[in-house]
Amino acid sequence: QVQLVESGGGLVQAGGSLRLSCAASGLTFSSYVMGWFRQAPGREREFVAATMWSVGNTAYADSVKGRFTISRDNAKNTVYLQMNSLKSEDTAVYYCAAHRFRGVIPTRREGYGYWGQGTQVTVSS
Repeated sequence: QVQLVESGGGLVQAGGSLRLSCAASGLTFSSYVMGWFRQAPGREREFVAATMWSVGNTAYADSVKGRFTISRDNAKNTVYLQMNSLKSEDTAVYYCAAHRFRGVIPTRREGYGYWGQGTQVTVSS
């Protein structure tokens, strides 16, 4: 079965950096859009970034553009989220998600069928 396992979360001061990783198994990694979402307490899960290597496309939420970078290593079945210039409002549980590519990169939660368990990111001000 498909498994997505996130790692790399933690506590960081505002202005600092973290890199999240998501290791995928049980799927043909290169055929899937890999995305990151986040959910803060009391809020809906929101799109952060996504990437599909075969079309060289990435997508970002406006709130993270210029600060976060998504990348993937198809040889390692791993997707990364480099987060720089972190702000307190970035505090959330971050989830990795996978969607079998059918021509578009979804930015809505409903577009993804597979999810990891999440990793906590806390940014102190």
